[in-house]
Amino acid sequence: MSSGPIRVAIVNDYEIVVAGVASMLAPHHDRVNVVELDSGLPVISNVDVILYDTFGQVQGDGVDLEDLVHGSDAHVVIFSWNLQPELVQRAIDRGASGYLSKGLSAGEIVDRLEAVHRGETVTPPPEAEDADRGAGEWPGRAAGLTARESEVLALITQGLSNQEIAERTYLSINSVKTYIRTAYRKIGVARRSQAVGWGMRHGFEPDRMRSIDTSPTQPS
Repeated sequence: MSSGPIRVAIVNDYEIVVAGVASMLAPHHDRVNVVELDSGLPVISNVDVILYDTFGQVQGDGVDLEDLVHGSDAHVVIFSWNLQPELVQRAIDRGASGYLSKGLSAGEIVDRLEAVHRGETVTPPPEAEDADRGAGEWPGRAAGLTARESEVLALITQGLSNQEIAERTYLSINSVKTYIRTAYRKIGVARRSQAVGWGMRHGFEPDRMRSIDTSPTQPS
């Protein structure tokens, strides 16, 4: 195990999401070195931990961990709002080394990434509640959308039905409809087709990018 900062890759289909998480962790560069950001592409750098942000993504046992690690020995840590014990357990059963709440502070996230790097399996306590306020950035935040409203709108923009969105996000169908109503009101639309058009104009389509930090790690 190296004595320097943990090398981390952050993965999500939205560039603004991975960049937001990287920015949140940046003050802890002496402990965590974010060396790769990926949207829609596999990790190719030699990293210790892959932090998989679930915004708009499949979750639980639907996560293809083998595709994420791409043949490496990296630990995969899930970063999610959804903290239902059965969902957490499915991810761990699939091979994830950790499952972190988006309600954690940057320092708490770093503490847990270090624990995973030491070989520990890190999960939320069974009584933990879902985190409605996500850390970092997300599409539509400047328009006043909450992280959950943004995720639902992103999935609408991708063409998913309300039932498919409920299954993807592990929300009830009524919760999905509530987020749709509040999101529509904030962005000034009344119909799904208008919401899709707004989403396409405001960065709600998945990205395809990779950013690799090739600079040497700075000594602490």
